[in-house]
Amino acid sequence: MTALIRSRLSHWTVFVPVLAVVLLVVTWGRDLSGIVVAVVAALLAGAVLAAVHHAEVVAHKVGEPYGSLVLAVAVTVIEVALIVTLMISGGDKAQALARDTVFAAVMITCNGILGLSLLLGALRRRVAVFNPEGTGGALATVATLATLSLVVPTFTTSRPGPEFSPAQLAFAAVASLALYGLFVMVQTGRHRDYFLPVTSDGSVVDADGDGHADPPSARTALASLALLLVSLIAVVGLAKGVSPAIESAVAAANLPQAFVGVVIALLVLLPETLAAARAARRDRVQISLNLALGSAMASIGLTIPAIAIASIWLDGPLLLGLGGTQLTLLALTAVTGVLTVVPGRATVLQGGVHLVLLAAFVFLAASP
Repeated sequence: MTALIRSRLSHWTVFVPVLAVVLLVVTWGRDLSGIVVAVVAALLAGAVLAAVHHAEVVAHKVGEPYGSLVLAVAVTVIEVALIVTLMISGGDKAQALARDTVFAAVMITCNGILGLSLLLGALRRRVAVFNPEGTGGALATVATLATLSLVVPTFTTSRPGPEFSPAQLAFAAVASLALYGLFVMVQTGRHRDYFLPVTSDGSVVDADGDGHADPPSARTALASLALLLVSLIAVVGLAKGVSPAIESAVAAANLPQAFVGVVIALLVLLPETLAAARAARRDRVQISLNLALGSAMASIGLTIPAIAIASIWLDGPLLLGLGGTQLTLLALTAVTGVLTVVPGRATVLQGGVHLVLLAAFVFLAASP
């Protein structure tokens, strides 16, 4: 029976991404009616679940930390393409789109995904255990990237607004890309063991697989990798397709325009959220934290260089500096993250604290 269920699930996860992409092609650039929006939303949810399934297949084949890196980078590359596309076509309304989207991604990953992972891990065996060396290095990299790209522009004086001069933007782009590249080298090279699941006594668990099944064949893994990319394209594309409906709902609710970016970021990050939750439920909290912090890092480290290049063709200022409320939330997230990571162990309290910070971010984005 289990094999039959898995077989049906496998066929389902092949069919849905393809259907979602077909619907994306059919609806691209068109105004959607209420019924079509509902269909798009249903296939969007299906594509998210399919992306998680195929990411887990690839992760099982290549092992950790490569598996979590695949999903984080894949989602972020497509997210960057979406941001650049919206900025090119958005006019004056898109001047702060990159900032709002990247900041939302950082808060969702560093508080939402991380907090949910710790909560689920602690509920499973009272204390969630992870490697403080690897997680601490990832958090330090995220904090540095966020500060250089989102905090410093608020205080520079070369331009009147919260924006970089061309030279400053080029430096931030090169520094972001260099830091992200260095982290990937450390994560997959000399200190790979810092990013593998650990037991309560600090020993590495299942460095080569999940310990419950044989890795899939190379053919299956390659097929899942292709379907993962198809699923992610469908997720981002369909999210863009329903964004006018989201904008209308946001406007009808008298919410700020920036809240649209929060909603879309939540949709785009759903695959990583579900993958992290599944890993935490299997007592592999380190993998969940790799996904959370790796996604935040990739979101900044890849977005800022892409935006720097796109700014050559974009008209108007590129607003990157955060406001006072956002700066406060970012600083509180960094401090809380350090206190959470240093012990290498966390209870439901730490998970709850991070989830409350996410709730505060969403609430203040809706009611600034």
